[in-house]
This record gives sequence, C-alpha cells and structure tokens, in this order.
Amino acid sequence: MNNSEQIIDDKKYNKLIVVLSVVIPVVVAVLFGVKIDATLPVFLPPIYATINAITALVLVLAFIAVQNGKIKLHEQLMKFAIILSLLFLVMYVAYHMTSDSTKFGGEGVLKYMYYFVLITHILMSIIVIPFVLITYVRGITNNIEKHKKIAKITFPLWLYVAITGVVVYIMISPYYA
Repeated sequence: MNNSEQIIDDKKYNKLIVVLSVVIPVVVAVLFGVKIDATLPVFLPPIYATINAITALVLVLAFIAVQNGKIKLHEQLMKFAIILSLLFLVMYVAYHMTSDSTKFGGEGVLKYMYYFVLITHILMSIIVIPFVLITYVRGITNNIEKHKKIAKITFPLWLYVAITGVVVYIMISPYYA
C-alpha cells in the first residue's frame, strides 16, 4: 500500500470514526433513559467489572507483547480488548435499562473520592472512543508510525477507564440492594 492509498484509507475510516465517536455516547445516554420492565437472569455489575479487569490485563499484555516484538500477539490481544469493551458496554446498558441506579452511600472524603473516580471514568470512557478507533485503524492500515504515536495516548487513557471501572464497582458494591 503506498502513501496515497493509506491517506485514502484514513479518510474513509475517519468518517466512520467520527460517526461512531458521536453515536456511541449519544445512544448510551438515550438508552439510559429507557426503562424496561424485565429482570435479568444474572446480576451484571460484578460481571462487567470483571470484564473491565480482564480488559486492563489484556491491554497490559498487549503492551508487553508489542514491546517484545510479538506483533501478531499484540494485534490479537488488541482485538480481544475491543471485543471485551463492546461486551462491557452491552451489559452496562442492559443493566441500566432494567435496574434503578444505585446511590453511593459513603460519606466525607470517601464520597468525594468516589465521585471524582466516577466522573473521570465516565468522561474518559467517552474521550477514549475516537482514540481507540483511530489507533486501531492506523494499526490495521499498517500506518505504524502514526499508530505508535497515538497509541502512547490511547493506552493510558483506555487503561485508566478499565481500572477505574473496577474501582467504581468496588466502591459502590456495598450499596447494591
């Protein structure tokens, strides 16, 4: 693939990246307002918190793989991390469409810590979407130098989202009904 083909590929994907980066958070926000009178067969928060933990582990393993020149393993792990994130998102939305939000019951400094982690987790989970998509596209189009450059930003953002997802669950878990 020559440089002009790569630029065309980037432009083609860029439109999709912009659309997905806007549509995903908007759809999640809209679905948050939809309540379905149904009881899920399982309690999802510990499951999707575990998925967040596994995502964090997979991201670290993918980082180690690429540092050791194991490019194919890195690629497979990154695809798995994307699948895990999508699975998390589906379960998260399903839970909030079928269950009332749980109120955090902590007080004092703990309450401020919880809300700081929660708010930064939510904001970063929205911000990271285009970064993940751009990084992925640059990888699959073999635009390695640009891939490496943005991956240096994407990796810590995505890892933060995955880890803080677990922290939020641990902090609020005593207050589930």
